[in-house]
Parts: sequence; structure tokens; C-alpha cells
Amino acid sequence: MNAPTATPHLLPETALRPVPQALIDALRERFGERCSTALAVREQHGRDEGSLKAPPPSAVLFAESAQDVAEAVRLAAQYDVPVIPYGAGSSLEGHLLAVQGGISIDVSRMNRMLRVDAEDLTVTVQPGITRKQLNEAIKDTGLFFPIDPGADASIGGMTATRASGTNAVRYGTMRENVLALEVVTAQGETLRTGTRARKSAAGYDLTRLMVGSEGTLGIITEITLRLYPLPEAVSAAICSFPSIEAAVRTVIQTIQLGVPIARVELIDSHTVRMVNAHSRLTLREEPLLLMEFHGSPAGVKEQAETVQDIAGEWGGNAFEWATTPEERTRLWTARHNAYFAAVQSRPGCRAISTDTCVPISRLADCLLDSVVEADASGIPYFLVGHVGDGNFHFGYLIDPDSAEERRVAEQLNHQLVARALSMGGTCTGEHGVGIHKMGFLLDEAGAGAVDMMRAVKLALDPKNILNPGKIFAL
Repeated sequence: MNAPTATPHLLPETALRPVPQALIDALRERFGERCSTALAVREQHGRDEGSLKAPPPSAVLFAESAQDVAEAVRLAAQYDVPVIPYGAGSSLEGHLLAVQGGISIDVSRMNRMLRVDAEDLTVTVQPGITRKQLNEAIKDTGLFFPIDPGADASIGGMTATRASGTNAVRYGTMRENVLALEVVTAQGETLRTGTRARKSAAGYDLTRLMVGSEGTLGIITEITLRLYPLPEAVSAAICSFPSIEAAVRTVIQTIQLGVPIARVELIDSHTVRMVNAHSRLTLREEPLLLMEFHGSPAGVKEQAETVQDIAGEWGGNAFEWATTPEERTRLWTARHNAYFAAVQSRPGCRAISTDTCVPISRLADCLLDSVVEADASGIPYFLVGHVGDGNFHFGYLIDPDSAEERRVAEQLNHQLVARALSMGGTCTGEHGVGIHKMGFLLDEAGAGAVDMMRAVKLALDPKNILNPGKIFAL
């Protein structure tokens, strides 16, 4: 494996690139108070929800239009200064860290819905709008945007990291749901990729190239997305199991039978206990599945009955239904707050969060072996998973002042990823590579594929100013 577990590998050894005062002066002249060098603002934009740290950017620009972004990039390019896009700050793998210095371009003020085409089931938005804001804006159309990574992430950030989440088993990921983009290049030019048509055979698929590029190939300033009709009926259920294996086998059988379940989340007993304490719930402290079914009333009933029968075969019990929006919201809010519940369970800790994804047939093997290792380590952890598509997350709760606990947590992460890759899986199902998984990308893709990625990067960004030091080293 190419990702050593010692702490020094977590941040590449790259020197900070100088940010001339002339650039700061030019940004202030053009953008006035929207260019900030205040330490508190810079520090806010120099960290994400992960556990890695780096010096803050030298300045933060609050962009309000694609023209603002383009002009800022052109100025930065004149001085060979890095630019790091910033949306909601909810990423986990160091995507926002200014590891080579530079300026942060905050697009959170670019949060408008530009166009909704209900008849075509599409919407066009600016990158700073969050998924919750988007769904609130389109609620009167009878449509919704289903990609739900848990955090109220920005659509631009979700596009840049190829996010997915709880609904991916039915509705796919950002890869399947982004139709077209407007992007500012490393030269400060604005270009468009894709169209509102559902398919195209015209040339290279530049849209897919940008989706998941983590800000290293361009800064996204507009996104056209697929929308879906709100389901006629929605029902959620929880079911407890005697073991993680029983829960996972239930999921595997459900997927292999072709049941069109909309969401199916695994929560292990440790995490159930944390969620109960944080959200004041009384869930049985056993491994459980939190499921949701979408469709017609008859279809939802049939899906639910099929899954209930499968769960019964694996010892599932205490099936509880949540059919009202309030009950469903309460359960899913508790699930989305699992990260905060876990961190609260060990005051002062930091969570080293990692994810991977394997073919559904290998899910039980990968999960169970990883649980055995985590239990043996003595490090507190939480485990949740979008297990319907083979994706799961561990969070190791460490004392940030303990080098030994960090070493053990990184060793667990190393072993988990190695296991997933050996089973035909990926080093990250949805968090992205960022900094934390750069070595693992080499293991997964191979040197030839990573060299091809480098060639694309250098062709589009020869000065290496777009979020440098992420995904791979140049």
C-alpha cells in the first residue's frame, strides 16, 4: 500500500507559495470589503469538518457572481497564487486546506436558483445554494432533488466531490444527476459543459471530468441538475437485529431481489447508544436498519412487506413504522446527527472519519472484519453506512493530543481501505480523496491512471493554482 500510517503523510511536504502584497491590493481595489485578510475569517476558511490542519489562506474573497470568480482567478494566475474554492465547509478529507497557501474564494453568496424547468425535470442553480435551500425553493413544483449527504452541503461542493448519501441506492450520486456546468478555468475563462438534454454523444464528457475533480480543474459557478417527482407515498421503518451480520445479510438479499428501496442505513449498537443520548430517543441499542420506501401506496406496502419478511429470516425484530412526515424527519435527523452525537460522547475528541465502498456481495465480509479490528483497538468509534450500495463510514474518536491514538486510528483506516481494495472496492465511496487518501488512490487506480490524471491537471492548469496538493502530488 502507498499510504503509510505515520502522521507525517497526512499533509504533503509542500512549501507555502508566496502571496504578494500586490495581489492583495489588487483584490481589495476590485472587491473592496469582500476581500478579507482578518485572521478569524481566514481561519474559518482554512479548515473543514475533518481532523487535518494547515495554515490558513492569506485572504478570503466573497464572490457574488461568475464574473467575480473569473476576475479573481485571473488576478491570482498573474502571480501564480493558489485559489481554493469554498462552499459550506462540510468536507472531511482536507479539501479546503491551503496546503500551499493562496486565497480562498467563498461562493456561499452565489446561492440563487436561476431556472427551474419542471416539465423537463431540471433546475439550474448557483454553486453556493445548499441542498436544503434548493428543496425549499422547488417545493411548490412537486419535484425534489434527492442527493442527501447528511450535511447541508452546498451544491457546488457536492458536485466537486461527487457526493452521494442516503438516497443513492435508488437515485444515484452527483455523477448521475449533474447534466451541465458553468466552470471558470485556471486562466480565468468561463466555459460551459453539457446541456439540459438527458444524454449526449458529442465529444469528451467534460461535465463528468469536472464532477469529482475537487476544485483542481476548475471552479464551478453554475450547475444544472436532474429533479424527480415527489413520491406519492413515503414510509420509513426501523428494525433491530441480533448482529451486524444479520442486518447486512438482510440488505444484501433485499438488493439482490431487486426491491427498489429508497434508503437503507445501517447503524451499529455503539452509534445507536450515542444517537439515543444526543437526540433523546429510545431506540433499541442493537444494530439496526433505518429504511425508507417511495412509490405508490400499493408499491410502498409491497416493498415494505417484502423487506419485513427478509428481515424476519435473519432475526430482525421490533419493526417500527414512521408514516407521518414528522416521525420520518425525527428519525432521519437523528441519523444525520450521528457524527455530532459521536463527538459529544467523548468530550474534547476529534473524529477521524473514513469511508469506503465495496461490491454488495462483499459488504458483510468487509464490514465484519473491520468491526473486529476496531473493537480490538480500544479506540471508541461509530459506524454508519449507506449499505444499500455497499458504502459505509467509520469514525474513530481520538484524543487530539494523543499521537498514539492517532497512529492507531490511521492504522485502522489503512487496514480498512486495503481490505476494501482487495475485495474490488474503492478507497472512498463519497468523501473524496482530498489529502487524506492520496496514497490510497495510487493503490486503487495504479501509477498509469494517476499519471494520466496528472497529465490532465497540467494541461488544464499548468501553473497548478487550482486547489493544489489535493488528489495526487505533482
